[in-house]
Amino acid sequence: MKPKVLILHASGTNRDQEAAWAIDLAGGQPEVVHINQLRRRFKALAMYQMLVVAGGFSYGDALGAGRRLALNLTLDLADDLTAFMAAGKPILGICNGFQALVKANLLPEPHTRIPSQTVTLTHNQRQHFECRWVTLLPNYDSPSIFLRDLTEPIYCPVAHGEGRFVADPDFPENLVTLRYAGSNYPANPNGSSDNIAAICNESGTILGLMPHPEDHIVSWQHPRWTRGEQGNLGLPLFTAGVRYAAQVG
Repeated sequence: MKPKVLILHASGTNRDQEAAWAIDLAGGQPEVVHINQLRRRFKALAMYQMLVVAGGFSYGDALGAGRRLALNLTLDLADDLTAFMAAGKPILGICNGFQALVKANLLPEPHTRIPSQTVTLTHNQRQHFECRWVTLLPNYDSPSIFLRDLTEPIYCPVAHGEGRFVADPDFPENLVTLRYAGSNYPANPNGSSDNIAAICNESGTILGLMPHPEDHIVSWQHPRWTRGEQGNLGLPLFTAGVRYAAQVG
């Protein structure tokens, strides 16, 4: 049986269909579920083997990027999420989803098991929205289960105004999962500390990243595919997540 994957939708989410396609190609069974269906118990998180918190502008970023969605996660779904994580089921947060996971204190570690860390996602260093393609380098010393099928860098777009990752200088190296391929603009489009583009939790089952791997899952999505350029897909992240979900679910 294909593992069931919940693609979380809230008002303003705009990357759920792309995430669902990526999960489908990766061998999973995606279902886009509005958060109100979970809050009102029409759907249950326990029904699924994997969770994807998709990108976009949930609630119009009215309280700051991802903050309102983070309140849903911590207030409305706290018990369900705690059980989901305790079962070892994988969680992937992309762009606005990454922001929500950080603001909900689910990354870098649930319930601040790294209490000395100051971690946030804030306004880009250049103070404007960035929409461009970037190269992401994997850190294979990371415990992230999402890297298990990744054999090369990922080339995919970013699209955010509050994507600069800020952390204490002693942020654990093993929790860094992906880095931008350069320290200067535009390789590092937002000025993130230590070029960090993605982080995971200590067990490696939760991954958050600002770029959009779901926007480069087939060769013809490469911006220069007509010139013969290909490879560096984001699909392996989803494949690894789905495979792991099938094992633990």
